[in-house]
Amino acid sequence: AIIGHNGAGKSTFLKMVSGIYPPSSGQLTVEGKISSMFELATGFEMESSGWDNIYLRGLMLGETPTGIRKKMREIAEFSELGDFLNMPVKYYSSGMFVRLAFSVSTAIEPDILLLDEVVAAGDAAFIQKATRRMKEMVDTAKIMVLVTHDLGSAESMCNRCIWLERGQIMMDGNPNEVVVAYKNSIAN
Repeated sequence: AIIGHNGAGKSTFLKMVSGIYPPSSGQLTVEGKISSMFELATGFEMESSGWDNIYLRGLMLGETPTGIRKKMREIAEFSELGDFLNMPVKYYSSGMFVRLAFSVSTAIEPDILLLDEVVAAGDAAFIQKATRRMKEMVDTAKIMVLVTHDLGSAESMCNRCIWLERGQIMMDGNPNEVVVAYKNSIAN
């Protein structure tokens, strides 16, 4: 887990790990297939259909053309967007857009899963379905990096926690110990 105040550098760290930002100093080596669950809109073409965007976003997330073609039907079914997939995504409601983005992003089977306070998408039934899928991804990924303000999630879902402040590591270790130290710093 990565915890800290707003502006501490948590999301920037995830973007660096995912390859969006280069490190400003030092060296970063990441080995494995990454699935990122943040800025879900990245890589979407607003003038293109939902189907085209499934394909493009899948390629951007590291799928091969053959691999994403095999997953397109399952992604479409999970999104529950039906015939709306035939129209340009610029006409989608924000809920429809997040459903599509979430469905594509979670269809990838990563070695490394990057999560940044994932946005709930759609109605209650879809949120339950999305939550189940997120738990499945957490169970199958070899490494998960979770940026969160929910300290309980940091403690219950993670075996290591990093507390960031202004881009600096304040503490790195057992989630329970790091959360206690973080809470104490807020109380002072």
